[in-house]
Amino acid sequence: MRPILAPAKPVRKRPRRLAGWLASALLAVTTLVPATAAAKTFVFCSESNPEAINPQLAITGTAMDAARPMFETLVEFKPGTTEIQPALATAWEISPDGRDYTFHLRQGVAFHANDEFTPTRPLTAADVVFSIERQWRADNPFHTVSGPRFDYFADAGFSDLLEAVEAPDPHTVRIRLRRAEAPFLANLTMPFLSILSAEYAEAMLRRGTPDHIDIRPIGTGPFQLVDFRPNVMVRYRAFEHSWRGRQPIDTLVFSITPTASARLTKLSSGECHMSAYPSAEDIRAIRAHPALKLYEKPAFNIGYLAINTTRPPFDDPRVRRALNLAIDRPAILAAIYGDSAVPAVNPLPPTLWAYDETAEPDPYDLPRARALMREAGFEDGLDVDLWYLPVSRPYNPDGAGVYAMIAADLEKLGIRTYPRTADWNTYRQIMQDGNVTLALYGWTGDNGDPDNFMNTLLGCAAARIGGNNIARWCDPEFDRRIREAQTVSDIAVRRRLYVEAQRIFRQASPWVPIAHSVFAVGARREVRNFVVDPLGYHNFAGVDLADEDLSREDLPREGEPAN
Repeated sequence: MRPILAPAKPVRKRPRRLAGWLASALLAVTTLVPATAAAKTFVFCSESNPEAINPQLAITGTAMDAARPMFETLVEFKPGTTEIQPALATAWEISPDGRDYTFHLRQGVAFHANDEFTPTRPLTAADVVFSIERQWRADNPFHTVSGPRFDYFADAGFSDLLEAVEAPDPHTVRIRLRRAEAPFLANLTMPFLSILSAEYAEAMLRRGTPDHIDIRPIGTGPFQLVDFRPNVMVRYRAFEHSWRGRQPIDTLVFSITPTASARLTKLSSGECHMSAYPSAEDIRAIRAHPALKLYEKPAFNIGYLAINTTRPPFDDPRVRRALNLAIDRPAILAAIYGDSAVPAVNPLPPTLWAYDETAEPDPYDLPRARALMREAGFEDGLDVDLWYLPVSRPYNPDGAGVYAMIAADLEKLGIRTYPRTADWNTYRQIMQDGNVTLALYGWTGDNGDPDNFMNTLLGCAAARIGGNNIARWCDPEFDRRIREAQTVSDIAVRRRLYVEAQRIFRQASPWVPIAHSVFAVGARREVRNFVVDPLGYHNFAGVDLADEDLSREDLPREGEPAN
């Protein structure tokens, strides 16, 4: 991905037909931001380089974070919750059979501009249709631009789920499904279903630069892109014509800082105002620092060791069970996570309503693990590569540290491991391409629905090249239950099906579940209005910086909301 040049200054002359619908936005900006207001720059120390800045291509939370300032979806979650509220759609109806969704679009929503493009119209239904069909239809002229695979779209099952996407009029979108899908509305909050500008796409196609929709993206979000320098930073500026109103901060910068200790140093010195994914040690330091505060919230996530079930001898469930019994997970939690995580037993986090509360954690039982290896014919042990994460993630703050502890445990079982890693973007590509035997990985849920874990991470459709089923595990009975759970709306029935599926998972042991972490964010005390996202995103809409003297005693304490 090549660097993006900063856009030229906004064009002052706009087409006559824009005057009416931009007038109210311009009036709101002049009302909210006095001419004498000092410009504010907010710096976020992010943990890694985003693999994409168009959310349709994003796979990691890193890239989704980087895309979120620029893009919006039809519906969204109320900040700090998984409660659905209107966004680019103000209202919607669902047919009695659960197959037809009709969305009524917000009118007068402006798109960003850059030095190549000035929009001549606000958001219409054509933009929604384009944004979905680009990922869905192989004959769409933008389907193969940038060589994307639209992995999230595929893993969510949208390729098979959609029957039609239509625009009855410029302000209405109708989506027809092949079958009822209980998580569908929640899925529409996910970044890959952000709305792009069809007009911008057409303009770039005429210019012969169709890939600019991915590397110089145009959205409707509260911030617009200024510059992306891979491995250095992403810079945005407040979008003056946002339907949400003008942002309190003028410039938002993602300073790409892969090392947790370096992020803490920058946060402590004031180089950044907020920092992603502090380690357990750094959390303690943030709590003790008088100029810093800590935001914490139980998160929808899981960290795990994936076992490639297609590769001998790990196609034998006895060997996989042996790994589960030989790894001392309580010791890993104490050493790596401190008090910021709980042990994982199921593929679902305990914060989700479908969690199987009857599940018991596997004990650390080395004699039993050795007996299983003997039964499987591997009493002499074996050699295997073990991949570990190169960056801090909320579900695994220290990949190398977790690797070292697992390697020591498996050596007692006669399994000799060889450490393997790569830069984050390459790492996740290797994971999704199935080129691993044992690998540390993890997941933060996107929409608060169990389907986003059970289907996306363990379903048969995701056990493909490019899919998120890193274990390549496909169990027909498990898959039948999670697919049935997609089609029913009764929560009690869905919960029963997911509980049954979790029990199949535990018996088959395609993973070694390790931890569910608390989502933590470090910040300077001058930060205001940041709301912790239970899904683990860093959302800067509405965030501000205090102007007053920050040495006062009445500043908020650690973990309190910034007001």
